[in-house]
Amino acid sequence: MANHLSALKRIRQTEVRRVHNRYYTKTMRNAIRRFRLLTEKTEAVESLPTLYAMIDKLAKRKMIHKNKAGNLKSKITRYANSIS
Repeated sequence: MANHLSALKRIRQTEVRRVHNRYYTKTMRNAIRRFRLLTEKTEAVESLPTLYAMIDKLAKRKMIHKNKAGNLKSKITRYANSIS
């Protein structure tokens, strides 16, 4: 157990941030799952900018690695282009 007040505060802050980060990363993953279920090309193309923004924001805040963000964006773009 922590002995200093600053350590106790750090534990509280870390827990709040962890929950916050988990919420946003889970939201992104669910959005990508919903995107991969789309069958209409127009729907997919319309939803790409919002997905890009979501992924870029998480990468900027270092919730996901920038290379993972690039890989995700590449994969969803290829999927959108492959829909006929």
